Amino acid sequence: MSRWICARSSSACSGGSELHDKISADMWCVKRKDLVCLRHDVLKAIRERRIMPTEQDEFDPRDTVYGPTIYTVNEQFIKPVTALAGNMSWAMMKNPEGLKCDLFITHAWQEGIFEFVDKVLYSWPRRARYAWCCMLANPQNLDISHLIRTPISSPFA
Repeated sequence: MSRWICARSSSACSGGSELHDKISADMWCVKRKDLVCLRHDVLKAIRERRIMPTEQDEFDPRDTVYGPTIYTVNEQFIKPVTALAGNMSWAMMKNPEGLKCDLFITHAWQEGIFEFVDKVLYSWPRRARYAWCCMLANPQNLDISHLIRTPISSPFA
């Protein structure tokens, strides 16, 4: 993971499954600066051709306004990076101790990553500190079916 400036965890990573069992789902959050780093790392991954256009997402690698879809970023960047970190979520890779959520962010999988990050950063409430967003909070490489079996106790509740 040394090739990613911002992708590194702030502390040593344990196994993703154990970490997500230990830390409550409402604590699987990111800081505002984690989104700034995500944008930076995605740009770098595109330049290094680690994120590439596909038949489903023919994004322009020179575009820094819209960018590849969140689905493409998840498949080609978030999953590989978090796999190297032990299969935890992006949020837990960045903040393995967990952060108390005070902002909930939703997204569309077909949304461009740069558009998403820029709009979230622009509209981030002044007093909000930590945000929960499913693509970053949920462990993308793990089977989370047991977590969503009961909607009221799922990470989305």
